[in-house]
Amino acid sequence: MPYFDAASAAPLHPVAREALLASLDEGWADPARLYREGRRARLLLDAAREAAAEAVGCRPDELIFTPSGTHAVHSGVSGVLAARRRAGRRLVHSAVEHSSVLHAAEVHEAAGGTRGEVAVNGAGRVAAGDVAAALTGDTALVAVQSANHEVGTEQPVEEVAGLCQEAGVPLLVDAAQSLPWGQVPGAWSVLAASAHKWGGPPGVGLLVVRKGTRFAPQGPADERESGRSAGFENLPAIVAAAASLRALRGPETSAEASRLRALVDRIRARVPELVPDVEVVGDPVHRLPHLVTFSCLYVDGETLLGELDRAGFSVSSGSSCTSSTLIPSHVLRAMGVLSEGNVRVSLPYGTAEAEVERFLEVLPGLVRSVRERLGVPARPVEAAPATAPPQAAPAAGPGDLVVDALGKRCPIPVIELAKVIGRVPVGGTVTVLSDDEAARQDIPAWCTMREQEYVGERAVERGAAYVVRRRV
Repeated sequence: MPYFDAASAAPLHPVAREALLASLDEGWADPARLYREGRRARLLLDAAREAAAEAVGCRPDELIFTPSGTHAVHSGVSGVLAARRRAGRRLVHSAVEHSSVLHAAEVHEAAGGTRGEVAVNGAGRVAAGDVAAALTGDTALVAVQSANHEVGTEQPVEEVAGLCQEAGVPLLVDAAQSLPWGQVPGAWSVLAASAHKWGGPPGVGLLVVRKGTRFAPQGPADERESGRSAGFENLPAIVAAAASLRALRGPETSAEASRLRALVDRIRARVPELVPDVEVVGDPVHRLPHLVTFSCLYVDGETLLGELDRAGFSVSSGSSCTSSTLIPSHVLRAMGVLSEGNVRVSLPYGTAEAEVERFLEVLPGLVRSVRERLGVPARPVEAAPATAPPQAAPAAGPGDLVVDALGKRCPIPVIELAKVIGRVPVGGTVTVLSDDEAARQDIPAWCTMREQEYVGERAVERGAAYVVRRRV
Protein backbone atom coordinates (compact mmCIF):
# COMPACT_ATOMS: atom_id res chain seq x y z
CA MET A 1 0.00 0.00 0.00
CA PRO A 2 1.66 3.27 -1.12
CA TYR A 3 2.28 5.56 1.85
CA PHE A 4 2.14 9.18 0.67
CA ASP A 5 2.19 11.03 4.00
CA ALA A 6 5.89 11.43 4.81
CA ALA A 7 5.29 15.04 5.89
CA SER A 8 3.35 13.65 8.87
CA ALA A 9 5.78 10.85 9.69
CA ALA A 10 8.42 9.30 7.46
CA PRO A 11 8.89 5.52 7.49
CA LEU A 12 11.69 4.38 9.76
CA HIS A 13 15.01 4.68 7.94
CA PRO A 14 16.94 1.37 7.68
CA VAL A 15 19.92 2.97 9.40
CA ALA A 16 17.66 4.12 12.23
CA ARG A 17 16.32 0.60 12.66
CA GLU A 18 19.80 -0.88 12.87
CA ALA A 19 21.03 1.77 15.30
CA LEU A 20 17.92 1.43 17.46
CA LEU A 21 18.28 -2.33 17.83
CA ALA A 22 22.00 -2.10 18.56
CA SER A 23 21.63 0.66 21.15
CA LEU A 24 18.92 -1.23 23.01
CA ASP A 25 21.69 -3.54 24.18
CA GLU A 26 24.31 -0.87 24.82
CA GLY A 27 22.40 2.29 25.71
CA TRP A 28 19.93 1.33 28.40
CA ALA A 29 21.91 2.67 31.38
CA ASP A 30 21.91 6.18 32.85
CA PRO A 31 24.48 8.31 30.94
CA ALA A 32 24.91 10.51 34.03
CA ARG A 33 26.41 7.63 36.08
CA LEU A 34 30.13 6.95 36.38
CA TYR A 35 30.10 3.16 36.33
CA ARG A 36 30.90 1.16 33.22
CA GLU A 37 27.38 0.89 31.82
CA GLY A 38 26.78 4.59 32.44
CA ARG A 39 30.04 5.56 30.74
CA ARG A 40 29.11 3.44 27.74
CA ALA A 41 25.73 5.13 27.54
CA ARG A 42 27.39 8.54 27.83
CA LEU A 43 29.70 7.76 24.94
CA LEU A 44 26.68 6.86 22.80
CA LEU A 45 24.88 10.07 23.77
CA ASP A 46 27.92 12.24 23.03
CA ALA A 47 28.46 10.53 19.68
CA ALA A 48 24.79 11.03 18.76
CA ARG A 49 25.00 14.71 19.67
CA GLU A 50 28.12 15.20 17.55
CA ALA A 51 26.54 13.42 14.58
CA ALA A 52 23.32 15.40 14.83
CA ALA A 53 25.21 18.69 15.23
CA GLU A 54 27.29 17.99 12.15
CA ALA A 55 24.15 17.22 10.15
CA VAL A 56 22.42 20.39 11.36
CA GLY A 57 25.48 22.60 10.97
CA CYS A 58 26.03 23.70 14.57
CA ARG A 59 28.31 23.02 17.52
CA PRO A 60 27.57 19.94 19.65
CA ASP A 61 27.23 22.07 22.79
CA GLU A 62 24.53 24.14 21.05
CA LEU A 63 22.25 21.12 20.46
CA ILE A 64 20.05 19.27 22.91
CA PHE A 65 17.61 16.41 22.48
CA THR A 66 13.98 16.86 23.50
CA PRO A 67 10.99 14.48 23.77
CA SER A 68 9.50 15.82 20.51
CA GLY A 69 9.69 18.55 17.90
CA THR A 70 6.71 20.27 19.49
CA HIS A 71 8.49 20.26 22.84
CA ALA A 72 11.54 21.78 21.11
CA VAL A 73 9.44 24.58 19.60
CA HIS A 74 7.68 25.36 22.88
CA SER A 75 10.96 25.36 24.79
CA GLY A 76 12.68 27.49 22.17
CA VAL A 77 9.93 30.12 22.09
CA SER A 78 9.47 30.35 25.85
CA GLY A 79 13.20 30.27 26.58
CA VAL A 80 14.09 33.15 24.26
CA LEU A 81 11.07 35.26 25.24
CA ALA A 82 11.87 34.85 28.93
CA ALA A 83 15.54 35.73 28.46
CA ARG A 84 14.72 38.83 26.38
CA ARG A 85 11.93 40.14 28.56
CA ARG A 86 13.77 43.43 29.14
CA ALA A 87 14.16 43.95 25.39
CA GLY A 88 10.44 43.53 24.82
CA ARG A 89 7.52 41.14 24.90
CA ARG A 90 6.54 41.05 21.25
CA LEU A 91 6.64 37.82 19.24
CA VAL A 92 6.48 38.05 15.44
CA HIS A 93 5.64 34.99 13.33
CA SER A 94 4.38 34.16 9.86
CA ALA A 95 0.72 33.35 9.32
CA VAL A 96 1.52 29.80 8.20
CA GLU A 97 3.63 28.56 11.10
CA HIS A 98 3.06 25.09 12.52
CA SER A 99 0.42 24.90 15.24
CA SER A 100 3.16 24.35 17.84
CA VAL A 101 4.39 27.90 17.21
CA LEU A 102 0.86 29.31 17.22
CA HIS A 103 0.03 27.55 20.50
CA ALA A 104 3.21 28.90 22.08
CA ALA A 105 2.23 32.36 20.84
CA GLU A 106 -1.21 32.03 22.41
CA VAL A 107 0.33 31.14 25.78
CA HIS A 108 2.69 34.11 25.49
CA GLU A 109 -0.20 36.42 24.67
CA ALA A 110 -2.30 35.09 27.57
CA ALA A 111 0.60 35.88 29.90
CA GLY A 112 0.57 39.53 28.84
CA GLY A 113 2.85 39.45 25.81
CA THR A 114 1.99 40.69 22.34
CA ARG A 115 2.44 39.21 18.91
CA GLY A 116 2.39 40.23 15.29
CA GLU A 117 1.46 38.00 12.37
CA VAL A 118 3.12 38.45 8.97
CA ALA A 119 0.91 37.65 5.98
CA VAL A 120 1.96 35.39 3.11
CA ASN A 121 1.20 35.53 -0.60
CA GLY A 122 -1.12 33.15 -2.44
CA ALA A 123 1.67 30.59 -2.67
CA GLY A 124 2.20 30.60 1.10
CA ARG A 125 5.53 32.44 0.97
CA VAL A 126 6.38 35.31 3.28
CA ALA A 127 8.29 38.34 2.02
CA ALA A 128 11.47 39.04 3.97
CA GLY A 129 10.73 42.76 3.75
CA ASP A 130 7.36 42.23 5.42
CA VAL A 131 9.07 40.48 8.32
CA ALA A 132 11.51 43.37 8.67
CA ALA A 133 8.62 45.85 8.58
CA ALA A 134 6.93 43.96 11.43
CA LEU A 135 9.93 44.40 13.71
CA THR A 136 9.33 47.00 16.38
CA GLY A 137 11.48 48.25 19.20
CA ASP A 138 9.95 45.76 21.61
CA THR A 139 10.25 42.67 19.38
CA ALA A 140 11.90 39.89 21.36
CA LEU A 141 11.70 37.01 18.88
CA VAL A 142 10.81 36.21 15.28
CA ALA A 143 9.60 32.74 14.23
CA VAL A 144 9.65 31.71 10.56
CA GLN A 145 9.57 28.08 9.43
CA SER A 146 12.05 26.91 6.82
CA ALA A 147 9.36 25.14 4.78
CA ASN A 148 5.63 24.76 5.21
CA HIS A 149 4.25 21.47 6.45
CA GLU A 150 1.01 21.59 4.44
CA VAL A 151 1.91 23.00 1.02
CA GLY A 152 5.70 22.58 0.93
CA THR A 153 6.53 26.23 0.25
CA GLU A 154 10.05 27.15 1.31
CA GLN A 155 10.56 30.44 3.14
CA PRO A 156 13.40 32.93 2.54
CA VAL A 157 14.99 32.04 5.87
CA GLU A 158 18.50 33.16 4.96
CA GLU A 159 17.30 36.63 3.97
CA VAL A 160 15.02 36.91 7.00
CA ALA A 161 17.86 35.81 9.27
CA GLY A 162 20.10 38.54 7.88
CA LEU A 163 17.47 41.21 8.47
CA CYS A 164 16.81 39.95 12.00
CA GLN A 165 20.53 39.94 12.74
CA GLU A 166 20.78 43.57 11.60
CA ALA A 167 17.90 44.45 13.92
CA GLY A 168 19.40 42.54 16.83
CA VAL A 169 16.40 40.20 17.09
CA PRO A 170 16.86 36.40 17.29
CA LEU A 171 15.19 34.19 14.69
CA LEU A 172 13.66 30.82 15.58
CA VAL A 173 13.32 28.40 12.67
CA ASP A 174 10.99 25.40 12.72
CA ALA A 175 13.01 23.15 10.40
CA ALA A 176 10.97 19.98 10.87
CA GLN A 177 10.09 19.62 7.18
CA SER A 178 13.30 20.83 5.54
CA LEU A 179 16.02 19.30 7.73
CA PRO A 180 15.75 15.86 6.05
CA TRP A 181 16.83 17.54 2.80
CA GLY A 182 19.74 19.63 4.04
CA GLN A 183 20.98 22.25 6.46
CA VAL A 184 19.08 25.48 7.03
CA PRO A 185 21.14 28.40 5.71
CA GLY A 186 21.58 31.78 7.33
CA ALA A 187 22.37 33.33 10.69
CA TRP A 188 19.36 31.93 12.53
CA SER A 189 19.52 31.86 16.33
CA VAL A 190 17.30 28.93 17.36
CA LEU A 191 16.25 25.83 15.42
CA ALA A 192 13.77 23.07 16.21
CA ALA A 193 13.16 19.78 14.42
CA SER A 194 11.60 16.36 14.89
CA ALA A 195 13.18 12.98 14.17
CA HIS A 196 10.07 11.24 12.87
CA LYS A 197 10.04 13.67 9.93
CA TRP A 198 13.36 12.34 8.60
CA GLY A 199 12.91 8.63 9.28
CA GLY A 200 14.05 8.54 12.88
CA PRO A 201 11.87 7.09 15.63
CA PRO A 202 9.10 9.23 17.11
CA GLY A 203 9.68 10.83 20.49
CA VAL A 204 12.92 12.64 19.66
CA GLY A 205 13.25 16.35 18.90
CA LEU A 206 16.17 18.70 18.40
CA LEU A 207 16.60 22.16 19.87
CA VAL A 208 19.60 24.22 18.81
CA VAL A 209 20.40 27.50 20.55
CA ARG A 210 23.39 29.18 18.97
CA LYS A 211 26.06 30.74 21.12
CA GLY A 212 25.33 34.38 21.90
CA THR A 213 21.56 33.89 21.95
CA ARG A 214 20.02 34.80 25.29
CA PHE A 215 18.06 31.81 26.56
CA ALA A 216 16.38 31.07 29.90
CA PRO A 217 14.85 27.57 30.17
CA GLN A 218 11.38 27.61 31.66
CA GLY A 219 9.86 25.11 34.07
CA PRO A 220 11.46 23.20 36.94
CA ALA A 221 15.24 22.95 36.77
CA ASP A 222 16.78 19.67 35.62
CA GLU A 223 20.38 18.59 35.19
CA ARG A 224 19.68 16.73 31.94
CA GLU A 225 20.52 18.22 28.52
CA SER A 226 22.26 21.32 29.91
CA GLY A 227 19.18 22.06 31.98
CA ARG A 228 17.10 22.74 28.87
CA SER A 229 15.10 19.50 28.58
CA ALA A 230 13.96 17.66 31.67
CA GLY A 231 13.75 13.91 32.04
CA PHE A 232 15.71 10.75 31.36
CA GLU A 233 16.98 10.64 27.77
CA ASN A 234 15.52 8.00 25.46
CA LEU A 235 19.01 7.04 24.41
CA PRO A 236 18.22 4.23 21.92
CA ALA A 237 15.81 6.52 20.07
CA ILE A 238 18.29 9.41 20.17
CA VAL A 239 21.06 7.24 18.72
CA ALA A 240 18.75 6.03 15.97
CA ALA A 241 17.58 9.57 15.19
CA ALA A 242 21.12 10.90 14.92
CA ALA A 243 22.28 7.96 12.81
CA SER A 244 19.46 8.35 10.31
CA LEU A 245 19.93 12.13 10.04
CA ARG A 246 23.64 11.65 9.39
CA ALA A 247 22.82 9.03 6.76
CA LEU A 248 20.67 11.57 4.92
CA ARG A 249 23.69 13.84 4.46
CA GLY A 250 25.19 11.41 1.95
CA PRO A 251 25.31 12.12 -1.81
CA GLU A 252 22.38 9.79 -2.46
CA THR A 253 20.01 12.25 -0.75
CA SER A 254 20.55 14.88 -3.43
CA ALA A 255 19.86 12.32 -6.15
CA GLU A 256 16.73 11.11 -4.38
CA ALA A 257 15.49 14.68 -3.94
CA SER A 258 15.85 15.25 -7.68
CA ARG A 259 14.03 12.02 -8.46
CA LEU A 260 11.14 12.81 -6.10
CA ARG A 261 10.94 16.37 -7.41
CA ALA A 262 10.39 14.99 -10.90
CA LEU A 263 7.58 12.75 -9.61
CA VAL A 264 5.98 15.68 -7.80
CA ASP A 265 6.29 17.81 -10.94
CA ARG A 266 4.36 15.11 -12.76
CA ILE A 267 1.59 15.17 -10.16
CA ARG A 268 1.44 18.98 -10.25
CA ALA A 269 1.08 18.94 -14.04
CA ARG A 270 -1.17 15.94 -14.51
CA VAL A 271 -3.77 16.33 -11.76
CA PRO A 272 -5.29 19.53 -13.26
CA GLU A 273 -5.33 17.84 -16.66
CA LEU A 274 -7.03 14.69 -15.38
CA VAL A 275 -9.44 16.21 -12.84
CA PRO A 276 -11.63 19.21 -13.66
CA ASP A 277 -11.82 22.14 -11.25
CA VAL A 278 -8.62 21.50 -9.31
CA GLU A 279 -6.32 24.08 -7.78
CA VAL A 280 -2.69 23.11 -7.12
CA VAL A 281 -1.47 25.21 -4.21
CA GLY A 282 1.96 26.16 -2.92
CA ASP A 283 4.96 27.79 -4.57
CA PRO A 284 5.84 26.00 -7.83
CA VAL A 285 9.56 26.83 -7.50
CA HIS A 286 10.47 27.47 -3.86
CA ARG A 287 9.20 24.19 -2.44
CA LEU A 288 10.18 20.93 -0.84
CA PRO A 289 11.06 18.23 -3.37
CA HIS A 290 8.64 15.59 -2.16
CA LEU A 291 5.41 17.43 -1.37
CA VAL A 292 2.44 18.64 -3.43
CA THR A 293 -0.99 19.84 -2.33
CA PHE A 294 -4.12 20.35 -4.42
CA SER A 295 -7.77 21.11 -3.72
CA CYS A 296 -10.80 19.79 -5.63
CA LEU A 297 -13.93 21.87 -6.04
CA TYR A 298 -17.24 20.30 -5.03
CA VAL A 299 -15.57 17.50 -3.03
CA ASP A 300 -15.92 16.41 0.58
CA GLY A 301 -12.32 16.03 1.73
CA GLU A 302 -13.03 13.33 4.30
CA THR A 303 -14.89 11.20 1.77
CA LEU A 304 -12.13 11.61 -0.82
CA LEU A 305 -9.44 10.60 1.67
CA GLY A 306 -11.52 7.55 2.60
CA GLU A 307 -11.84 6.56 -1.05
CA LEU A 308 -8.10 6.97 -1.58
CA ASP A 309 -7.45 4.85 1.49
CA ARG A 310 -9.68 2.10 0.13
CA ALA A 311 -7.80 2.34 -3.16
CA GLY A 312 -4.55 1.79 -1.25
CA PHE A 313 -3.17 5.33 -0.87
CA SER A 314 -2.38 7.00 2.43
CA VAL A 315 -2.59 10.79 2.09
CA SER A 316 -3.61 13.68 4.33
CA SER A 317 -5.71 16.83 4.01
CA GLY A 318 -6.16 20.37 5.26
CA SER A 319 -9.87 20.48 4.45
CA SER A 320 -12.29 21.52 7.17
CA CYS A 321 -14.36 18.51 6.13
CA THR A 322 -11.70 16.29 7.67
CA SER A 323 -11.48 18.24 10.93
CA SER A 324 -13.61 17.82 14.02
CA THR A 325 -13.58 21.61 14.40
CA LEU A 326 -14.97 22.15 10.88
CA ILE A 327 -12.51 25.04 10.50
CA PRO A 328 -10.28 25.06 7.41
CA SER A 329 -6.54 24.81 7.77
CA HIS A 330 -5.04 28.08 8.97
CA VAL A 331 -2.38 27.69 6.30
CA LEU A 332 -4.87 27.46 3.42
CA ARG A 333 -6.88 30.27 4.98
CA ALA A 334 -3.82 32.54 5.17
CA MET A 335 -3.08 31.79 1.51
CA GLY A 336 -6.67 32.54 0.48
CA VAL A 337 -6.96 29.34 -1.55
CA LEU A 338 -9.61 26.66 -1.86
CA SER A 339 -9.80 24.32 1.13
CA GLU A 340 -12.48 21.81 0.13
CA GLY A 341 -11.35 18.51 -1.30
CA ASN A 342 -7.80 19.24 -0.17
CA VAL A 343 -5.20 16.49 -0.65
CA ARG A 344 -1.56 16.60 0.48
CA VAL A 345 0.77 14.08 -1.13
CA SER A 346 4.24 13.80 0.45
CA LEU A 347 6.41 11.07 -1.01
CA PRO A 348 8.83 9.16 1.23
CA TYR A 349 12.29 8.12 0.16
CA GLY A 350 12.17 5.27 -2.33
CA THR A 351 8.67 5.94 -3.69
CA ALA A 352 8.33 4.02 -6.95
CA GLU A 353 7.32 5.81 -10.13
CA ALA A 354 4.71 3.11 -10.73
CA GLU A 355 2.96 4.03 -7.47
CA VAL A 356 2.65 7.65 -8.58
CA GLU A 357 1.31 6.55 -11.96
CA ARG A 358 -1.32 4.38 -10.32
CA PHE A 359 -2.32 7.29 -8.08
CA LEU A 360 -2.86 9.41 -11.18
CA GLU A 361 -4.91 6.62 -12.73
CA VAL A 362 -7.33 6.14 -9.84
CA LEU A 363 -7.72 9.76 -8.66
CA PRO A 364 -10.00 11.06 -11.46
CA GLY A 365 -12.55 8.26 -10.99
CA LEU A 366 -12.61 8.71 -7.22
CA VAL A 367 -13.17 12.48 -7.47
CA ARG A 368 -15.89 11.94 -10.06
CA SER A 369 -17.59 9.39 -7.81
CA VAL A 370 -17.56 11.72 -4.79
CA ARG A 371 -18.97 14.58 -6.85
CA GLU A 372 -21.74 12.40 -8.25
CA ARG A 373 -22.79 11.38 -4.73
CA LEU A 374 -22.97 15.05 -3.76
CA GLY A 375 -25.19 15.84 -6.75
CA VAL A 376 -22.68 17.99 -8.61
CA PRO A 377 -23.74 18.52 -12.24
CA ALA A 378 -21.21 17.71 -14.94
CA ARG A 379 -20.70 21.42 -15.71
CA PRO A 380 -21.79 23.29 -12.59
CA VAL A 381 -21.49 26.83 -14.00
CA GLU A 382 -23.93 26.29 -16.83
CA ALA A 383 -27.61 27.15 -16.48
CA ALA A 384 -29.50 24.68 -14.31
CA PRO A 385 -32.81 23.07 -15.29
CA ALA A 386 -35.98 25.21 -15.09
CA THR A 387 -37.04 23.88 -11.69
CA ALA A 388 -35.32 25.63 -8.81
CA PRO A 389 -33.13 23.53 -6.50
CA PRO A 390 -34.56 22.80 -3.04
CA GLN A 391 -32.27 25.26 -1.23
CA ALA A 392 -32.93 28.19 -3.55
CA ALA A 393 -35.10 30.96 -2.03
CA PRO A 394 -37.11 33.43 -4.15
CA ALA A 395 -34.91 36.04 -5.81
CA ALA A 396 -34.23 39.12 -3.69
CA GLY A 397 -34.90 41.37 -6.68
CA PRO A 398 -34.54 41.52 -10.46
CA GLY A 399 -31.41 39.66 -11.41
CA ASP A 400 -30.77 38.47 -7.85
CA LEU A 401 -31.05 35.04 -6.26
CA VAL A 402 -30.73 33.85 -2.66
CA VAL A 403 -29.49 30.34 -1.81
CA ASP A 404 -30.18 29.09 1.70
CA ALA A 405 -27.31 26.77 2.64
CA LEU A 406 -27.62 27.24 6.39
CA GLY A 407 -26.83 24.04 8.24
CA LYS A 408 -24.96 22.62 5.25
CA ARG A 409 -21.27 21.84 5.54
CA CYS A 410 -18.52 22.04 2.95
CA PRO A 411 -18.65 21.61 0.06
CA ILE A 412 -22.47 21.93 -0.15
CA PRO A 413 -22.64 25.78 -0.01
CA VAL A 414 -20.28 26.05 -2.97
CA ILE A 415 -22.10 23.30 -4.86
CA GLU A 416 -25.43 25.09 -4.40
CA LEU A 417 -23.84 28.32 -5.63
CA ALA A 418 -22.46 26.55 -8.70
CA LYS A 419 -25.86 25.05 -9.49
CA VAL A 420 -27.66 28.37 -9.66
CA ILE A 421 -25.11 30.90 -10.93
CA GLY A 422 -26.36 30.27 -14.47
CA ARG A 423 -29.89 31.30 -13.44
CA VAL A 424 -29.04 34.96 -13.01
CA PRO A 425 -28.11 37.18 -15.93
CA VAL A 426 -24.61 38.50 -16.35
CA GLY A 427 -24.33 41.29 -13.78
CA GLY A 428 -26.88 39.67 -11.48
CA THR A 429 -25.99 38.34 -8.05
CA VAL A 430 -26.33 35.18 -6.02
CA THR A 431 -26.37 35.48 -2.24
CA VAL A 432 -25.39 32.35 -0.35
CA LEU A 433 -26.53 32.07 3.26
CA SER A 434 -24.18 29.83 5.21
CA ASP A 435 -23.08 29.17 8.79
CA ASP A 436 -20.11 27.04 7.70
CA GLU A 437 -16.77 28.70 8.41
CA ALA A 438 -15.28 27.10 5.31
CA ALA A 439 -17.66 29.09 3.10
CA ARG A 440 -15.83 32.29 4.04
CA GLN A 441 -12.75 30.85 2.39
CA ASP A 442 -14.12 28.65 -0.35
CA ILE A 443 -16.71 30.95 -1.96
CA PRO A 444 -14.13 33.67 -2.79
CA ALA A 445 -11.76 30.94 -3.99
CA TRP A 446 -14.52 29.51 -6.20
CA CYS A 447 -15.08 32.98 -7.70
CA THR A 448 -11.41 33.24 -8.60
CA MET A 449 -11.38 29.80 -10.19
CA ARG A 450 -14.63 30.35 -12.11
CA GLU A 451 -13.97 33.99 -13.10
CA GLN A 452 -16.91 35.34 -11.15
CA GLU A 453 -16.87 38.43 -8.90
CA TYR A 454 -16.90 38.05 -5.15
CA VAL A 455 -18.74 41.13 -3.86
CA GLY A 456 -18.35 40.48 -0.14
CA GLU A 457 -20.20 39.25 2.93
CA ARG A 458 -22.51 40.57 5.57
CA ALA A 459 -23.69 39.15 8.85
CA VAL A 460 -27.11 37.53 9.09
CA GLU A 461 -28.94 36.07 12.07
CA ARG A 462 -27.54 32.55 11.88
CA GLY A 463 -24.37 33.00 9.86
CA ALA A 464 -23.24 35.14 6.95
CA ALA A 465 -24.49 36.16 3.53
CA TYR A 466 -21.90 35.82 0.77
CA VAL A 467 -22.66 37.80 -2.39
CA VAL A 468 -21.36 36.72 -5.81
CA ARG A 469 -21.90 38.66 -9.06
CA ARG A 470 -22.01 36.72 -12.32
CA ARG A 471 -19.39 37.88 -14.80
CA VAL A 472 -19.39 35.04 -17.33
